[in-house]
Formats: sequence, structure tokens, C-alpha cells
Amino acid sequence: MDFKQLQSFAAVVRCQSFTKAAETLYISQPTISSHIRALEEELDSRLVIRTTKEVEITPRGWELYHCADKIFMLRDGLVESWQMEDKNVINLGTSTIPSAYILPEVLPGFMRQHPETQFHIHQGDSQEIIEGVVDDNIKLGMVGMRNDDERLEFTPFYQDEMVLITPVTPRFLGLKEREELNFEDFIREPFLLREDGSGSRKCIARYFEEQGITEKDLKVAARLNDQEAVKRLVACGLGVSIISGKAAQNFCQEEKLLSFKLPRQGAARSLYLVHRREFIMGEYIEKFLEYVVKFYRN
Repeated sequence: MDFKQLQSFAAVVRCQSFTKAAETLYISQPTISSHIRALEEELDSRLVIRTTKEVEITPRGWELYHCADKIFMLRDGLVESWQMEDKNVINLGTSTIPSAYILPEVLPGFMRQHPETQFHIHQGDSQEIIEGVVDDNIKLGMVGMRNDDERLEFTPFYQDEMVLITPVTPRFLGLKEREELNFEDFIREPFLLREDGSGSRKCIARYFEEQGITEKDLKVAARLNDQEAVKRLVACGLGVSIISGKAAQNFCQEEKLLSFKLPRQGAARSLYLVHRREFIMGEYIEKFLEYVVKFYRN
């Protein structure tokens, strides 16, 4: 069994045609047939049932195809990681919070240690970045949520507490002096919410569910996909919101916003580094992952 035989077989499965597979690979149709026949003889299994009208893939054929797909991905990942390593390039995807507040903390120190490194950075919401990692368009992601996809490895590196932010007004300054707050103190306020794909939005939805609150209980004034816009609009008095505590720090320090810990156990989430389990990380990608985890552990 060799790569050429597997490539021919995979092309037949994808094209559902020996003729189209041959055209795709720029080889003759008899060569395609020869490769598949050799595989079937070696594996002592029928992989493809070919009739005059169609091509049918056997159960063992599908099993081999999925195995071959992983082999090709490993090969491509290895070649690409070596190429990227030669260029010292880190292909990094970040969701909103890591992009705005994590990278400015970790990149300067890492670049001082590895000045030859070059970052290619793509920003999107957490769901977009995770999909980019799954599709192998992004090698390493920084996101605010995780999923159960077995193809992915999630490494937590930062614990981010969600806080409720309000404008600086006499009413909210008065609430700030109270020892204990109830969510009912805020539920009648206009709310600004993040878009569905963000990790922040997922964390907030989980918190609401735990507290028995639905969006119907809220007066939703706006939905936004930009964390900075949320802060500015709250500061201007448009309403209140629940955002990352990390994101709220600068506006609160500048006294543009007030922040409140969420009552009833609050809400927290981890930020994660994510990559494909099968992905063979280049030296610099692995060094960056280790640097980020160590930076926040210390």
C-alpha cells in the first residue's frame, strides 16, 4: 500500500467515478483501476463495486477512505508545519477577548525571546475560530469556549470572570455601596447582549439558565459583535451589559464604567488554546502555547 494507491482510491470515492478520478489526478483510468485492484488484493477485501451505471463503495471501502483521509491530513500537516517552521510563522486565530486583551500582554515578551517569529493573526468570534481550526485553516486558536469535538485539543490558560457593567450614575453608584445585590436590581434595565457565536454570549446564556432567567425577562436594547462598542454604549447610558471582567478593567479604572460581580454564584469561563489533535505542531507554535500557559499560571 502506498500514497498513490490511496490517492487513487480516495479520488474515486470523492468523484464517484473512475473517469473523473483519473481526470482529477491527471493519470489514466487503467492506472486508477490498477491501484484499487492492488489495494483490494493486499487487504483481501472488496472496496469498490463498479457497474456500468455507478460506483458503490463497500463498508470496508468507507472505513479505508476515512483512514486514508486522516493519513493525508497528517502528511499535509507535517509538510506544512515544517514549511511554517522554516519560516518561523505562527498561524494564530483569536476571538475578541484574547485579541484585544491577551495578545497585548503575551506577544511582547514572547517576541523578545523569539524575535525571528512572525505571526499571521486572524480575528473572529469563538465559533469562527474553532471552525477554522477544524478546517485546518488555523493552526492554533485562542477562544472563549470549547466543544466536544474529539478532533480538537483544548488547553485552558486563563480564568475570566464575567461582570455586569453599568454607566456611572447616582443610581448605580448607590447600588455599588450595598453589600449584597440581586439580579432583580438590574433586570428592568435595557440590556446590550453579544452575538450568538461569541464565547461571552455562551457563558451569559448558561448563567441566565442557571438563574432561571430567559431573554423574555430582559429588555434587550441591542445585540452587538464588538466588545468595545458594548462598553462605549453602556458608558454613554444606553443600558447595562454582562461582559468579560478582563475586558471591563480599563474602562472601570478610567471611571467610565461601574462593574458588579454577578449575584448568586456569578459566572466564570476559561479561555482556551485550541488545535487539532492530529496536528503536528511546529517548534515555534509549541513554544508559544507553552509560553502562554506558563505566563498566566505564574
